[in-house]
Amino acid sequence: MPEFDDKRLKRPDGEPDACQVIAAALGLYEDPHSGARLATQVLHGEIVDVYERQGGFARVQCRRDRYVGWAPLEGLSETVFEPSHKISTRLAHAYSEPDLKSAPNSLLSLGARLTVSGREGDWLHADRAGWVHKRHVAELNALESDPAAIAERFLGAPYLWGARQSVGIDCTGLMQQAFEAVGVLLPRDSDMQYAWAGRDIPDWRSSGALRRGDLVFWKGHVGIMMDAEHMMHANAWHMAVAVEPLEGAITRIANYYAEPIGARRIDVSSERGAKPAWMA
Repeated sequence: MPEFDDKRLKRPDGEPDACQVIAAALGLYEDPHSGARLATQVLHGEIVDVYERQGGFARVQCRRDRYVGWAPLEGLSETVFEPSHKISTRLAHAYSEPDLKSAPNSLLSLGARLTVSGREGDWLHADRAGWVHKRHVAELNALESDPAAIAERFLGAPYLWGARQSVGIDCTGLMQQAFEAVGVLLPRDSDMQYAWAGRDIPDWRSSGALRRGDLVFWKGHVGIMMDAEHMMHANAWHMAVAVEPLEGAITRIANYYAEPIGARRIDVSSERGAKPAWMA
């Protein structure tokens, strides 16, 4: 079972400086070089604490989920703007002008944070990003109600280890995105999600025990139920976010890897907005 002082979450030594992500998405790597394995991603507008600089990288801790890694300095700014809005669609272009025919600045993913400083017609101006159409944006405190519906927006997105954006995502990144949109913060990795998210469903293999929004776990993997029989997950078999019958997935994964280790249910209505214990 993971510990709250797990090295993936433990605050580095020293006094940090706050920085903000200015890239569309910024990789956090296990080591301070571009060939290192991707640990996670932080999205545009998210804030990290910088503890150390080495070459072109900074050792940072993410404020949203405490995850620690090495981020390229070129994607960070020492000037921090307070986010006011977020991207509410799977993907959204930020344009150089309030005109859909203008040059796009970047492609932003669901959950990216924006600091809106102006408006012209149907367009909102976000500092550092550009002009985003109003139908792609929601206020920061606006919450959805169904995490499974959020996960469905990523259907077909390519699988990418350590990623959590619409152009590439892994299984736990998908769970984070799905539940954060409804106001429930999950830790980054599957062992942490299994240990700390929601409550155990002891009879989950029984007929009809699972329902929409429940999470089914393997060691190192997780999926979200669309109904009592079908699961959505970002997985390396399809190399994409896909929906399939749960029993078929269990059989296939058992042949290549292992049996599931359990299932958990998150009560969105009671956990929404609450600070989880692992963030203490």
